[in-house]
Amino acid sequence: MISMTLADLAAAVSGRLVLAAGDTPETTVSGTVDTDSREMGPGGVFVAKPGETTDGHRFVGVAAEAGAAVAVVEHEVDAALSQIVVADAVQALAALAREVVARVRAHGHLRIVGITGSNGKTTTKNMLARILEGEGPTVAPRNSFNNEVGAPVTMLRVDDDTRFLVSEFGASKIGRIAELAGLVTPDIGVVLMVGLAHAGGFGGVELTQRAKTELVEAVRAGGVAVLNADDPRVAAMSAAADAGGVAVRWFGRSTAAEVRAEDVEVTASGTTCTVVIGEDRLPLRLQVLGEHHVMNALAALAAARELGVDPATAVARLETVEIAERWRMQPMGSDRVRIINDAYNASPDSMAAALRTLAQIVEPGQRKVAVLGAMSELGEVAGEEHDRVGLLAVRLRFERIVVVGTAARRLYLAAIGEGSWDGEAVFFETADEAHAYLLTELRDGDRVLVKSSNSAGLRHLGDRLGESFS
Repeated sequence: MISMTLADLAAAVSGRLVLAAGDTPETTVSGTVDTDSREMGPGGVFVAKPGETTDGHRFVGVAAEAGAAVAVVEHEVDAALSQIVVADAVQALAALAREVVARVRAHGHLRIVGITGSNGKTTTKNMLARILEGEGPTVAPRNSFNNEVGAPVTMLRVDDDTRFLVSEFGASKIGRIAELAGLVTPDIGVVLMVGLAHAGGFGGVELTQRAKTELVEAVRAGGVAVLNADDPRVAAMSAAADAGGVAVRWFGRSTAAEVRAEDVEVTASGTTCTVVIGEDRLPLRLQVLGEHHVMNALAALAAARELGVDPATAVARLETVEIAERWRMQPMGSDRVRIINDAYNASPDSMAAALRTLAQIVEPGQRKVAVLGAMSELGEVAGEEHDRVGLLAVRLRFERIVVVGTAARRLYLAAIGEGSWDGEAVFFETADEAHAYLLTELRDGDRVLVKSSNSAGLRHLGDRLGESFS
């Protein structure tokens, strides 16, 4: 974070300053801002956020021992550091992020990109950050820091030298993206796709579209919306861009896209294509597995183009990205038994894309094995969407379909009903049971996809399998 006095911090969050011995209102602070006391170091700002399972106020003393200079609290705590008392710690975190970014932006060199979409946000964020890091100091979220806590924490990592801020915006409800993007009013807003991910929380895909449109509406006048030309729901957001005085740039596979991909070929070592960026035609070899990641790469390239990055340079930097993120199409195991651990998130779209990717990369003599868990937050369409995944796995001729967890049982029943009844599909209540089965079932040449939502916990099963067959 930039250097600020305790008085300025208190003013930014509309809080009451309680000084510790030795501090004055003009004492300056410039350390890490976080809600996790384990992230504290000298000069840090600890935000004591109440939670469902624990309360950050319990860790104010721990933060002080780690070197934190001040804590943002909702009530005073007996600890040896200055405190700023606020009505709501999460709102205070957002207010501080708004103030810090505004101060850095006033210098005139900070450019801000916001990214949203039902799938692909984290991958696109990582790809764009890799491109921009070669241009100047870049701040981007760790992992999937895209909610009301993670997004401001990321924003607060900017300092006076930061040239690019890449923010990832998730949405738990209508209005959330508007709140988060409104903290920084991005120069560029990237919308990847509108799908059924989290549709249950919104009440349908139409409301998901409404939520994602909020990013386009938050882009500052004169900025740019980078939109998916192949997704009609995203393409319709151009009307919101026009209304806000925001230019539109298109990416996709269709000829209407200004940044597009041609001649896409998927292999076990990555994906190749020709990228068309304006008048440039450039070969691209992505190390990241999966044809669906081509769209994420196109979005990153389109945003980088708007930021003035040379297309050939951007493509070269993209080719150095080895994996999208841990637990996202992450190759593990060995050439003997290859595990693809993609169990951090799952939606109907990403589940289908991952299954099709494995079907594309297997070679003659190799078996396709799918280890599948539940997709969360689908609401009333959960049953039929799990049915679709089970049907797809059978139709793609997976030799083994291993379904884990009661919440995914309907997927197993759909596979059985489609014709996978001769031992191809099996069901286990727990990951431990599935692990024991797979240790005896997997054989040389098998290619194994592990895919589920985060809540199903199969990412840890994928890790265990990767270690077992390394």
